[in-house]
Amino acid sequence: MTLYAELAHVLRERIEQGLYRPGDRLPSVRALSAEHGVSLSTVQQAYRVLEDDGLAEPRPKSGYFVTASRSLPSLPSISKATQRPVDISQWDQVVELVRQPPGKQVVQLGRGLPDISSPTLKPLLRSLARLSRRQDMPGLYYDTLYGTEALREQIARLMVDAGCRVSPEEILITAGCHEALSCSVRAICQPGDIVAVDSPSFYGSMQTLQGLGLKALEIPTDPLTGISLEALELALEQWPIKVIQLNPNCNNPFGYIMPEPRKRELVSLAQRYDVAIIEDDVYGDLAYDYPRPKAIKAFDQDGRVLMCSSFSKTLAPGLRVGWVVPGRYQEQVTHMKYIGSGCTATQPQLAIADFVSAGHYEPHLRRMRAQYQRSRDEMTEWVRRYFPASARVTRPKGGFMLWIELPEPFDSVALNEEIKAKGVHIAVGNIFSAAGKYRNCLRLNYAAKPSAQLEAAVKLVGETACRLLAEAQVG
Repeated sequence: MTLYAELAHVLRERIEQGLYRPGDRLPSVRALSAEHGVSLSTVQQAYRVLEDDGLAEPRPKSGYFVTASRSLPSLPSISKATQRPVDISQWDQVVELVRQPPGKQVVQLGRGLPDISSPTLKPLLRSLARLSRRQDMPGLYYDTLYGTEALREQIARLMVDAGCRVSPEEILITAGCHEALSCSVRAICQPGDIVAVDSPSFYGSMQTLQGLGLKALEIPTDPLTGISLEALELALEQWPIKVIQLNPNCNNPFGYIMPEPRKRELVSLAQRYDVAIIEDDVYGDLAYDYPRPKAIKAFDQDGRVLMCSSFSKTLAPGLRVGWVVPGRYQEQVTHMKYIGSGCTATQPQLAIADFVSAGHYEPHLRRMRAQYQRSRDEMTEWVRRYFPASARVTRPKGGFMLWIELPEPFDSVALNEEIKAKGVHIAVGNIFSAAGKYRNCLRLNYAAKPSAQLEAAVKLVGETACRLLAEAQVG
């Protein structure tokens, strides 16, 4: 840990223990420099970390102060168990969401798109341009079905941060995380099989289950700790579950990070009932705290965890570069990849490998984590200000998604119908459920830097929600 990170940790503990209260003036830069024997710039960096975390705020000519406390909305309810495995629906509403093209006239609060305007992505654009100018045109040829060796080597190195030690030969490059998830479930399941999922769950993976003729069994999920292991064990005893599929780090849409002891317990549970785990770790690198959380794959002793991820959320979705570490299912997943899409596009793989190996990936992540955390706090404040007082809101620990729950008479589908005519789109809650639950919920994307246009869009959503909820309660 760097000196400024250590100092930031000390100050954070003092604030959390109440030694410095909300609104209190924090020690001056010179005082902390003398107390800890560090440079003035080290103290300034530590204060910037606290500022990024929302714990401290600078005041002109006055120094740093502990951020004044604001009352946060209550957390969403723990989801309820589904009585039995169900067929998946909601395809029409998923199409409605994903067919909306990006554009300056539309404020897209519904799609899972990162901010791609950061200057830290410029080296990646330069890599793509260099590859285009090379006379041997390496980016225009097929590489192996497994993906370029250079990229697999870099991914193997990055996975060490997630607690995983894998060789490049264990990694298969895919067209985004979506294909990684699809290949994984197709490698294991047959039509009619049951897949246990966290609930709410990413609508893309749910639609994959529908397309393959599989049934989903929704397991109650806590907005702070994730899938209920107790409910999952009861389900494993009652139903012939083939796969457990979940998103444990910076979950989409709840934003939680599953505690490490529960990850260990989940792997033990899967071993006891001999089922596979498909882990979606696409947001794991965007955890706000350092070091990033371990993947479930880190606790896998017998190859039953298939870890899926991509650069779509950390770099840019249009690159369409993801990967899967299939463990004992390597041969089956590779076959599914071959019959599904064949080789993944070579040029973006080479450009990403160059970007990561040159040391640009970590600085980019640091910048985006800080930006997303600030945006989370701003978006939460806007929701508190403009939405009904009864709104329950998640407190994401990473990524850029906010889940909002309103009392059950509320209808997010009706809300979306009203606001999209005014150029604003949200993700309606029921697409995150196999059984069509969560119609009273919605998901907002806060990846973009806060702006007047963005606040106006959230205000429109909130004020429309207030009116629709009042009408529903009267009716």
